[in-house]
This record gives sequence, structure tokens and C-alpha cells, in this order.
Amino acid sequence: MDTLNRKALSQSRSRTTAAFGAAVLALAMTLGNAGGIAAADTVLDTTIPVAAQARGVAISPDGSRAYVAHETYPGALLVIDTATNAVIGNPIEVGSRSVGMAFTPDGTRAYVTHDTIPGNVSVIDTATNAKVGEVAIPTYSNGVAFTPDGTRAYITAVEPAGVWVVDTATSTVIGGPIRIDGWPSGVAITPDGSRAYVSHETNSGYISVIDTASNTVVEEFTVGVRLRSVAITPDGSRAYVTHDTSPGKVSVIDLATKAVIEEIPVGAYLRGIAITPDGGHAYVVDSSRQLVSVIAIDKAPTLDGTPPTGAVNTPYTHTFTVTGQPAPTVTVTDGTLPDGLELSAAGVLSGTPTTAGSFTFSVTASNGFGTPAVLADVTIEVTQTPPPATGLLGSLENFGS
Repeated sequence: MDTLNRKALSQSRSRTTAAFGAAVLALAMTLGNAGGIAAADTVLDTTIPVAAQARGVAISPDGSRAYVAHETYPGALLVIDTATNAVIGNPIEVGSRSVGMAFTPDGTRAYVTHDTIPGNVSVIDTATNAKVGEVAIPTYSNGVAFTPDGTRAYITAVEPAGVWVVDTATSTVIGGPIRIDGWPSGVAITPDGSRAYVSHETNSGYISVIDTASNTVVEEFTVGVRLRSVAITPDGSRAYVTHDTSPGKVSVIDLATKAVIEEIPVGAYLRGIAITPDGGHAYVVDSSRQLVSVIAIDKAPTLDGTPPTGAVNTPYTHTFTVTGQPAPTVTVTDGTLPDGLELSAAGVLSGTPTTAGSFTFSVTASNGFGTPAVLADVTIEVTQTPPPATGLLGSLENFGS
């Protein structure tokens, strides 16, 4: 795409977003306070109001903060406390038309991209929030992602369309760009560092896959129109991709099959997306409403725990350790519980045993996602409670009388 056409499209988008954004700002604040997105089962009620022209989002390696880049001049980062999902502190000024951001794996630096000519990338010291350097990119830098060891950064840019590889020790570009047809926008790197996934903001809506060992495109597949940003879950099994469309949606891709396995409706004209280090949530920039929406990511259930021994006529309780999203339901799927005990759907075993013996059963946690977790052949020994020694105590009390 030539510079004139790209600028015209960018200006058109800015005008549309600004006009619409002014009209919905009050609504956005109301939604943020009331928790008001009515959406798919994985979208939380949590919405975080941010300023106009919000673009990229990144989450710190410790998961405590989300940083949102804004395209408005002079360009700033807003900081969100992920524990409270509230904006904290003052905006951090980093330069005009800030659109993308990523943290180094150790969290000491952040790279902020700029949709400008030149498209230099700002290097931020996260301890001081001060700009400490730049990476020279010719034009319109956009997405940025780091390899797991932090030695390389992959930065998307257009004119020419491609991905620039940066040596983070020297903040210099290594060779020329990895040429990619289309309009590269977002980029994410798999947890093992072997692949970089690049989304394209085109009507054909495809993703290019780069082999990071050879820095060549080895695969491309279609997801849907106007892809904006991409993020990969910490286990490397899925990618989440935003769409710059109205209505907006996030496509969930199974990276083993490259198939879209879920589409999550979220607002409109989505921009950046970032996943928390524990893989539990995704933060999505909804530019149409000037919000950040939070998605609870489906996670297969896990189940653990060894119940202790019980005794007849003695109150008993044991809570199995259960994780998963949505919250799993725990049931007895084989065998028999001790008489007098029952298992709640949350995994709490409680009651008062009435019969002595050895009881073996299986427990299953399921939530409709992934493979149910099973604890097989769980055994509880229930002993006979010895009668109180009241007779002996009485004899001792009367001794010598």
C-alpha cells in the first residue's frame, strides 16, 4: 500500500473513532462502573475506561500491571492495576502515535512502537518509566514481541511490509526485514521461541508464521477479516486474535490445527490484546467505547487432594484442590462414599461418618473444556470411635471413698 493511501485510511479511521468516541464516552464510563458488557460466557463484566485512541496493551511479566498505549499526541501509556482493574498514577509520555507495546521477559524494559515516519521504537526503563533509547525502524512500526530469552525483538512495520528483528543488547536491527505480503499488524512469539505469528489487517485476514531459527515465513492461514493483534497462551496451545470490525470479536485459534475454535463477541473495532502470565485472562482494547475489556480464558480442569482418615460419629471435612475456567463441577463417578459423607459440586467432602470401614471411589472435575480431571481409587479409612472411658473415670473418682 502506498503512503498516500495508508495515510488517508489512517486519517479516516482517526476521524471516525474520535467522533464516535466523544458520543460514547459517558456510556463507557457508565459501563465501566456498572460492569455492563453483555457478552459471551467468557467475557467478564469487568470493563476499564481508558482515554481516546487507545491502541496496544501489554501485561508485565509478574502480571501486576497492564499498560495501554495511546495514539493521541503526545502519546502516552496508561497503567492499570490488574488486581483492581483500575487506572493508577499519571500517564507516561513516550512519544506521538504510540500504538504497540511489549515487556522484556525480565520486565526491566518495555518497547513502545510508533505509527510514524520514521517508525522508531522507544525503549523504556520500567523502574523509572523514562525513555532510555530508541530502535531505528524506517516507517510505521506496529506490533512488537520478544523471544523468551529476551535477546531478540520482532517488530512489524509497513512500507515496506515486513518484520524487523532487533538485537536487544544493542537495540539495533539485524539485517533487513523479513518480507511479508499484506499489512502486518500484530506479532506474538510461542513460549518455546520457535515461531512468530504475525496478523494482517487486510480483508483476507490471514496470519503468517515465521520460523525464528531461519527468519523465514513457513506457513500462512486464514482467520477472518481485518486482524489487528495476536496473543498466545502461556502453554502455547492457543492464539487469541482481535478483529478491527463492527461488531468486534476475538478469534481463538487452536495452534495445533490452525483452526478457529471459538469466536468471542467484544465491542467493536478492537485493537491490542494481551494475556496474563498465568493464562487466566486476556485484556482487550475496545477502541470504539474507549474501554479495556477482560476475558476469562477457558482452562481445562485440574483436581488434586488426599482425604485424611475419618472416625465414626466425628465431623469430617476435606476440600479437594480444583482449578479450571469456567469453575469445574466435581462429582463422584465410581465407587461409594463413606456413609454419612457427601461431596459438593465445589469439591468439598463433608459430613459425619456413621459406619467404619474402607471406602474407595473416584472423583471427576469437569467444566466442558478440555479433558475432565479424574482422581481414581481415592480411599478413605473410617475407624470405629472408641467409647468414652466414663466408667474408669468414675471408678477413679470413687477410689478410697
